[in-house]
Amino acid sequence: SSSPHPPCLYPPFNFASIASELNWGESSDTIDVHTEAVQAALAKYKERKMPMPSKRRSVLVHSSVETYTPPVIRLFCLAGVPVNSRVSSKIQQLLNTLKRPKRPPLKEFFVDDFEELLEVQQPDPNQPKPEGNQMNVLKGEPLGVVTNWPPSLLAALQRWGTTQPKAPCLTALDTTGKAIYTLTYGKLWSRSLKLAYTLLNKLTAKNEPLLKPGDRVALVFPNSDPVMFMVAFYGCLLAELIPVPIEVPLTRKDAGSQQIGFLLGSCGVTLALTTDACQKGLPKAQTGEVVTFKGWPRLIWFVIDGKHLAKPTKDWHPQVRDASAEIAYIEYKTSKEGSTVGITISHASMLAHCHALTQACGYSEAETLTNVLDFKRDAGLWHGVLTSVMNRMHVISIPYALMKVNPLSWIQKVCSYKARVAVVKSRDMHWSLLAQRDQRDVSLSSLRMLIVADGANPWSISSCDAFLNVFQSRGLRPEVICPCASSSEALTVAIRRPPELGGPPPGKAVLSMNCLSFSVIRVDTEEKLSVLTVQDVGQIMPGANVCVVKVDGTPYLCKADEVGEICVNSGATGMAYFGLLGITKNVFEAIPVTAAGVPVSDQPFTRTGLLGFVGPDYLVFVVGKLDGLMTVSGRRHNADDVVATALAVEPMKFVYRGRIAVFSVTVLHDDRIVLVAEQRPDASEEDSFQWMSRVLQAIDSIHQVGVYCLALVPANTLPKAPLGGIHISETKQRFLEGALHPCNVLMCPHTCVTNLPKPRQKQPDVGPASMIVGNLVAGKRIAQASGRDVTQLEDNDQARKFLYLADVLQWRAQTTPDHPLFLLLNSKGTVASTASCIQLHKRAERVAVALLEKGRLNVGDHVALVYPPGVDLIATFYGCLYAGCIPITVRPPHPQNLATTLPTVKMIVEVSKSACILTTQAIMKLLKSKEAATAVDIKTWPTILDTDDMPKKKLANIFRPPSPDMLAYLDFSVSTTGILAGVKMSHAATSALCRSIKLQCELYPSRQIAICLDPYCGLGFALWCLCSVYSGHQSILVPPLELESNVSLWLSAVSQYKVRVTFCSYSVMEMCTKGLGTQTDMLRMKGVNLSCVRTCMVVAEERPRITLTQSFSKLFKDLGLSARAVSTTFGCRVNVAICLQVRLRFSGFRSISFFLLALRHDRVRLVERGSPHSLPLMESGKILPGVKVIIAHTETKGPLGDSHLGEIWVSSPHNATGYYTVYGEEALHADHFTARLSFGDTQTVWARTGYLGFLRRTELTDASGERHDALYVVGSLDETLELRGMRYHPIDIETSVIRAHKSIAECAVFTWTNLLVVVVELEGSEQEALDLVALVTNVVLEEHYLIVGVVVIVDPGVIPINSRGEKQRMHLRDGFLADQLDPIYVAYNM
Repeated sequence: SSSPHPPCLYPPFNFASIASELNWGESSDTIDVHTEAVQAALAKYKERKMPMPSKRRSVLVHSSVETYTPPVIRLFCLAGVPVNSRVSSKIQQLLNTLKRPKRPPLKEFFVDDFEELLEVQQPDPNQPKPEGNQMNVLKGEPLGVVTNWPPSLLAALQRWGTTQPKAPCLTALDTTGKAIYTLTYGKLWSRSLKLAYTLLNKLTAKNEPLLKPGDRVALVFPNSDPVMFMVAFYGCLLAELIPVPIEVPLTRKDAGSQQIGFLLGSCGVTLALTTDACQKGLPKAQTGEVVTFKGWPRLIWFVIDGKHLAKPTKDWHPQVRDASAEIAYIEYKTSKEGSTVGITISHASMLAHCHALTQACGYSEAETLTNVLDFKRDAGLWHGVLTSVMNRMHVISIPYALMKVNPLSWIQKVCSYKARVAVVKSRDMHWSLLAQRDQRDVSLSSLRMLIVADGANPWSISSCDAFLNVFQSRGLRPEVICPCASSSEALTVAIRRPPELGGPPPGKAVLSMNCLSFSVIRVDTEEKLSVLTVQDVGQIMPGANVCVVKVDGTPYLCKADEVGEICVNSGATGMAYFGLLGITKNVFEAIPVTAAGVPVSDQPFTRTGLLGFVGPDYLVFVVGKLDGLMTVSGRRHNADDVVATALAVEPMKFVYRGRIAVFSVTVLHDDRIVLVAEQRPDASEEDSFQWMSRVLQAIDSIHQVGVYCLALVPANTLPKAPLGGIHISETKQRFLEGALHPCNVLMCPHTCVTNLPKPRQKQPDVGPASMIVGNLVAGKRIAQASGRDVTQLEDNDQARKFLYLADVLQWRAQTTPDHPLFLLLNSKGTVASTASCIQLHKRAERVAVALLEKGRLNVGDHVALVYPPGVDLIATFYGCLYAGCIPITVRPPHPQNLATTLPTVKMIVEVSKSACILTTQAIMKLLKSKEAATAVDIKTWPTILDTDDMPKKKLANIFRPPSPDMLAYLDFSVSTTGILAGVKMSHAATSALCRSIKLQCELYPSRQIAICLDPYCGLGFALWCLCSVYSGHQSILVPPLELESNVSLWLSAVSQYKVRVTFCSYSVMEMCTKGLGTQTDMLRMKGVNLSCVRTCMVVAEERPRITLTQSFSKLFKDLGLSARAVSTTFGCRVNVAICLQVRLRFSGFRSISFFLLALRHDRVRLVERGSPHSLPLMESGKILPGVKVIIAHTETKGPLGDSHLGEIWVSSPHNATGYYTVYGEEALHADHFTARLSFGDTQTVWARTGYLGFLRRTELTDASGERHDALYVVGSLDETLELRGMRYHPIDIETSVIRAHKSIAECAVFTWTNLLVVVVELEGSEQEALDLVALVTNVVLEEHYLIVGVVVIVDPGVIPINSRGEKQRMHLRDGFLADQLDPIYVAYNM
């Protein structure tokens, strides 16, 4: 609240600091027990430094820039030793604060169906247990018989309205404290009659009366207008309508307003009563009518000011009946979860409650009462509107707005009206303390009762003590203070009686906080730190029976020294939750039973939602509310207690008092405590962080419980409850939805989450032989599969003729010179260039001449080809073969991004030992430009030749390799882990690769295929440069770069040329899905039709992206794309084409689901699709002809069985022959190409792909009638993360994170010093950045049982992605460590 005194929900802790801060009052000596405890607790802690989060300046919503220096992150140097810096010291601190889990030895040797079990908290054998006797039901004093007690509340109103019309009933005050109107009993009676008459007779809809008796009516009155409210309330009762008092909705988005709407809807409310002034202030639609608020039913608004009411006719008299069990009114209540329910109160209960309050408080006729509470509900309504009328009392109503301006107003009114009773909350006492110096002459001697309505709040005791301390000298008698306890369901539960009404002396209990958390009462000495001091709330109400029952499960009676839920049986409780039979039964019809299971009474009891016990003298003590109960690892904590501890930590410097919310959220099967506070605008970043870490320590010390998340939000941004205070359930909702927008967050999952599964112990290795035996015993076949046999598919003469691609091109140039091989499209979709067999041959000859003459190259020299995707690239490749040189295709640098793209070009040129660079004139200029000089050393380029205008010369003789094993070309690519690897492809492997693809895809000269791939490495290069020449088919080339300016280019080309087979990459597929999502209708109008496509293959070196492929298929189904057409391929560095899915006889996506948790243990467990923790996986395609695949154990290198996860090994004539590296590290990786199994078939030479996967024999048969073996690729071994002894695939964690919030555009994870680092790209406003920290931590805990160590929030586009659309996580990691990401926020989870 923006007033000078923010509303305070909790009583004072350190008045001196508060008073001096607000420049009020002499400093008082009272310092509360709690503050002392917290100070003492904090003194125990040595300043344990915690790493501060780092944040970008623009995010500092309101911290002064001068006080803030952005932290520097530099932590990377080549030797791999962290350079010390702010971040590395932070991480050091973080590591020091993490307790390493002890690893108990695992007993079992090898369990195949190993499921991770969350740790179940074992109860501590030493925990306190209740030892007292079982309590008995407590009986209150009987309700006294009063001779002239009216038969109903309306009868009382009629009696006073007609016999004492001039008697004052209610005085309303304005914000200056002036009495603006006094309502007499006569006026209340006559105006209520008028209203009742008008409601029943004058409101019609379609000539039918709008209302009939028993209908519910909403009462919408501001807190400043008690008079109109009272008239409306009694008017409804007289008309036999049921009033539902609610708050005035101010905006369309009030906290909890939607829930109130649900309540009104479920009560069938169609009419709302209000005042003229209030109606004018409500938001209006264009028609001038009041808007329909979010979630509200359509309402008719009726203004009840005098001029709108009709005078009843002579013959109309309301029926003033005796109090019955019919509903009198409905009071709303908001539950812990935020849902709003209506509690129905009958006429009989209302009357009985007035009777009980009159007796307990000793009310007498014509007494004066000052009411500071909300008169619409709870004690404010019971004392100030109902019981007061019963006894013809005069109520002085103090509006909230007046209290904000003048906190002493209620005391002044008690003094000037000589009020005998005042009804207040501890907040009102606290506020008046802050301002008491201004008033020397006030006297409280007239008070006989000061009813403290929230006396059940454990912290009201310090307000009462402090208030008495100051005002005893102003006539306040100690016995006047009467705390009471109430609940919406059971109305007033207990109230302290003054001695003259026979009350025992007040009680005070000092209880051990630790025992309370186990629901056990142990009185503690006051020296202990963690104690809770509570005051009694008096004795139970006249005419009531009370017992205390266990909170969970069957309502067994508690023992005398046990805390439980207080239950009441009396004629003065609520009846039900309107329209909710199930929970009504549970709450309003509880049957408490003894330990033996015997019901204690034949009457049902009402659960109050209050937690407490009965102390000496039958005094009731309340220690918390069910709504604020948080059960963490089996111990119960009360939200209010935690708030008080937080407030006692230097309360006023950094956060607003009374603007703190504490609640729990369930993460990983346990409650986790969240604390949210409003930060003062002038608090610096460092100060706030300091405060947060001290709060954590204080709560840890006093409550022995960890806080999961502590968030500070900017001032005035937490949702407010109607009369000050915070709307807790709405705050929790915003936290869970990521809509809280904090400016500071501290998460402590490492300290709180204690129920993670045990870290996995590496089993002593099972030998490969025993694995095979084990599989045989289990009846599992060895996981081995192969493509079709090449020799049977084609005569070998053909293969021998086609051994060298240079020969094939010459042969085609002679036999079919004009047959078109290539068509290159530009972004407009028009043909940019073409090449027939003869054209390509002639261009290649010219290139070869240039190489030999201009470049003076020798046979076997390496040549780098730096070209944009196009025909030049292909021609120069064959030119190199003609000249006997070894070509290396290199992606050209990006002119706008030389700094990052040029060094890669330079590196490939150097590592491949290229003697010459062939390129275009434009790129040649770029390579030698000034800009290039800033990125690389341009003096060390080898010879650069441009091939733009070469002389037309014939080559004397075309080079013919002496052996097919001679090197044909080098294929360089940067892996996702950031390693630049070049593989050697021999002439034999090159032709074998082309042959396999030709056979698998059935490629002939008459075929056309469309390729939208980058032509620089892997299968993309083979399809673009090699296959057309080998098979003679025509390739339509679509450079993926052109899609940036025309997304529909590729699909339009496929449709225009009626292509049956097409290839693309995931990044192309993603561009189409995102860019064309809304344009399918437009494409259909333009005639795009994809029904011609038999196969659309995604070229990838990763696990198939099933969601993307499915959304692509679904999206373009409208354009005729068959659901069976889209499939995936798989290749890697050692073999660029292992699988290519060509349309099988069976349809659709071949996908299975398996258990994600088992995957971490390198197991495969198939589960039902959609079951929890399941991961759908699509097979990677059909194994190519001539290719054999086996699954081997990653460590023992033994063969594995069917459906077992291991490394995929491949043997095929088109395997690469080895890595080409400059540093001679071949020895390190030699076994990648020449691996042999350690057992079984030890002769075959395999290449290790470095990918984890499994083979699974299916029921389907392929064309040859053989059973189909499906290969499933799970992910790259290099990419996996080892955490807690288990293997995680980054993509699985990333998928979960991306689902966590709509503003997360992309995510990448990596590990660093055993911590999991999650980098998320924020696609939204920066104020959402900190919302993501908790959501990301929650989802990874829930779905992967992992604790996130660092959350880094960055701008879109920061996560590097390579041309294949794969995330470069290691580049990202290096960027993070070298502080190059410019993050919006970095959170270090404790």
